[in-house]
Amino acid sequence: MESASDIVVVDDEQDLRDAVCAYLARHGLTVRGAANGQEMRAALAERPADAVILDIAMPGEDGLSLARALRAQSDIGIVMLTASAEVVDRVVGLEVGADDYVSKPFDLRELLARLRAVLRRRAAARAAAAAGGAHQTTTSAGKRELAERRVRMGRNLLCLDTRRLLGSDGFEIPLAASEFELLRAFAERPGRTLTREMLLELAHPQGEDRFDRSIDVRITRIRKKIETVPSRPQVIRTVRGIGYVFDPKAEA
Repeated sequence: MESASDIVVVDDEQDLRDAVCAYLARHGLTVRGAANGQEMRAALAERPADAVILDIAMPGEDGLSLARALRAQSDIGIVMLTASAEVVDRVVGLEVGADDYVSKPFDLRELLARLRAVLRRRAAARAAAAAGGAHQTTTSAGKRELAERRVRMGRNLLCLDTRRLLGSDGFEIPLAASEFELLRAFAERPGRTLTREMLLELAHPQGEDRFDRSIDVRITRIRKKIETVPSRPQVIRTVRGIGYVFDPKAEA
C-alpha cells in the first residue's frame, strides 16, 4: 500500500520541503513538492494524491485554508505541520478537517509514522467501501440493495461496513477517517453516555498523541454534518460534566 501511495508536500521553505520529500521517497513513497496552494492544486490536477502534508504558516493562502478546501472536496489524507506546540493550533487543524498534525521542529521518523497511520486508515476506509459494493445483491424486482449494517442518525444513515454517511437526499457526506471512527463508536452504543476518555480509547488510533479537546473538536465537526441546528444538537447530545450520548430516536 505504502509503495503505491502518492504524497504532496506543501511548504514554502524549500530546504525543509526538499528534505521531507527526499526522506519520504527513500522510504518507498511517491512524493511531489509544492511551494504554495497554487502549485499544490496544479500537482493534484495533474495526478491525484493519497495524502498531503501541509505547513500551516505560509504566505498568502495558508495551510488551514488549503486543508479546509481539500476536505470539502475529498477524503484525501491531511497531515498539518505547525511551528507551535500549543494545543490551540492542533485544535484549529482538526477543526478544518486535518487527520493529524506534527509540531516543528519534528523528527522525520515521527512524520513518516504519522503519515503511514493516516494512509492505513484511508486504505481501510476505501477497502471497506469496495467490499461493501461487492456485497450488493439483486432482488427479484431488479433493484439492488446494499447488504450492510446501517444506523440512522437523525435524518442521515451511517453505513458501518462501507464507512459512509448518507444524507437525507441519498448523497454521501464526506467524512474524515477519524470522524467515521467516532460516529461508529456512538452507533454501536446507542443511548449510552460516553466520556471523553472512553471515546479516545474507542475512536482514536492507538500509539498516537491523544488529548481530550480533540474529541470536542471532532464532535463539533460531526454536528455540522448531521444536525439540523448544530448549536442545538439532538442526535449527539452533550452530557454536561461527563461526555456525550447518541440518541437513535432523535430527529435532527
